[in-house]
Amino acid sequence: MRTLNDLKVKIFADGADKAGMLQLNANPLIQGLTTNPTLMRKAGLTDFEAFARDVLQSITVKPLSLEVFSDEFPEMKRQALKINSWGSNVYVKIPITNTRGESALSLVRELAADGVKLNVTAILTLAQVEGVAAALQAQVPAVVSVFAGRIADTGVDPVPVMQTSKTILAGLPQAELLWASVREILNIFQADASGCDIVTVQHDILAKAIKMAGVDLAALSLDTVKMFANDAKAAGFTL
Repeated sequence: MRTLNDLKVKIFADGADKAGMLQLNANPLIQGLTTNPTLMRKAGLTDFEAFARDVLQSITVKPLSLEVFSDEFPEMKRQALKINSWGSNVYVKIPITNTRGESALSLVRELAADGVKLNVTAILTLAQVEGVAAALQAQVPAVVSVFAGRIADTGVDPVPVMQTSKTILAGLPQAELLWASVREILNIFQADASGCDIVTVQHDILAKAIKMAGVDLAALSLDTVKMFANDAKAAGFTL
């Protein structure tokens, strides 16, 4: 059985829980961290900058992606440049469109030309990947986040999408393909087999993956039988 240590894909922790982020940052298995406004809101955060600057006091080497939250491109650019200034390990997350469906590729092109390390996010189509590839600078590090889990949610196999995305990005040596929206541990292994450079995993799934990946299936079968037996006894079942 393969374990997480056997994988080539880099595992990034996805979350906004400070204690969890710092714990995972200290784990050599985790090679980077990401967050987004939704995760921040779920964590009860209200001050974006204070939170970001606080965690960047401890997360100083591994890449950390922080997302802009404006819906207007000029303000997105201002926020991106400010976020970029907070640390050399910071990647600025830019959504592929705004909420009106207007393409962010012009902004991606401008920021990449300015040397800003970007994480272009919320990508679900190959056409979007092609657009991002054309907008990036070959010499500037970037992450292209394709939401494979959301693709799978629609009944479409994301693996061929990710494989083709990797081919599209082949001419950009500094661009890394990221498998986003992991739903289960299997997705981590699928990301690795698809040739993805990075997979982002939320903290709860990471904890399960660290515990379960590579477990002997025969031993797991026995544990499952014991669980059923113990629960039947605890429930006091009789026939």
